[in-house]
Amino acid sequence: MMHTKPNIWVFGDYRNYFQNRVTLQLLSRAADLAPKMNASVGVVVLGSNINEYANEYIAHGAQKVYLIEHPSIANYRIETYTALIEGLVRKYKPEIFLVGATAFGRELAPRLAKRLRTGLTADCIRLDINAEGLLEQTAPSFGGNLLAKIVTPVSRPQMATVRPGSFQEIPHDSSRQGMVIYEPLPRKLPAERMRLVDYERKPQRGQRIEEAPVVVCGGRGMGSKNKFKKLFELAQLLGGEVGATRPVVYAGWADPDVLVGQAGKQIKPQVLFSFGISGAIQHTAGFNNAGFVIAVNKNPNATMMKIADVAIVADANQFCSALINELKKRIRNERR
Repeated sequence: MMHTKPNIWVFGDYRNYFQNRVTLQLLSRAADLAPKMNASVGVVVLGSNINEYANEYIAHGAQKVYLIEHPSIANYRIETYTALIEGLVRKYKPEIFLVGATAFGRELAPRLAKRLRTGLTADCIRLDINAEGLLEQTAPSFGGNLLAKIVTPVSRPQMATVRPGSFQEIPHDSSRQGMVIYEPLPRKLPAERMRLVDYERKPQRGQRIEEAPVVVCGGRGMGSKNKFKKLFELAQLLGGEVGATRPVVYAGWADPDVLVGQAGKQIKPQVLFSFGISGAIQHTAGFNNAGFVIAVNKNPNATMMKIADVAIVADANQFCSALINELKKRIRNERR
């Protein structure tokens, strides 16, 4: 089948739709890139009773939705899903195919790339179209110490997995028009070597750090693991989440899933507190879209102090304790 207009595809991961927004974020970026190569934006959706998600993706910027719907594929099965998407790609030949860098996407995308004999850049944080019209995929490398720009000059599609939080989603607009293309389920599907017996959703500790309006980040300047724990109390008082630098995570003061930076999460809080953080590029690259940054550090010449909207020269641990006490005092006064 010949298509004169190139396609940029996004894999539609609708599971936990209202919390996991990476598909919508990728749609937004695809819509930004499409005019640069005169392309259309499509989404691939597999499952059962999924028409509502097709409409949601159109409202968020998709022009076409390629949908395979059948009760037998209601639950994700890696070999079946890989085969189905491979068939769609070979039929419609998209120029670019983007997948969220979730646990789901990191399992699916490499298998698909291998079958299609194409390249795949993992955990991208930026995407653009270069002067040659190729997808320029930027991803951390060497443990987050460098940013690599990667292109796929020959093989197609150009594939990338992208970290959640790297882009802002387009606001929902129900007036947007799009086309839903229903594809039949092939008669012959691969024999699954694994069978899903049961599943349950793991409850989240709170809001996801990528979506938190307030993030309290801490570095080695907090002094110790016990002192770092104060940040969790502060975050709770502020209705936010805690983030950490790589040295803090390596020291065991915080879990890897709160690492902020090139090798961790991309966050976009309205307010970001930075306690005892020097401001290395590996960390600061993780909050380019933060609204307002408040930094606390004993060193007035630290990079973090220079890029902050408000820089407070103080011991991070002592200032954190003082701020917690002041907030508690105000809360008590309001309750009287």
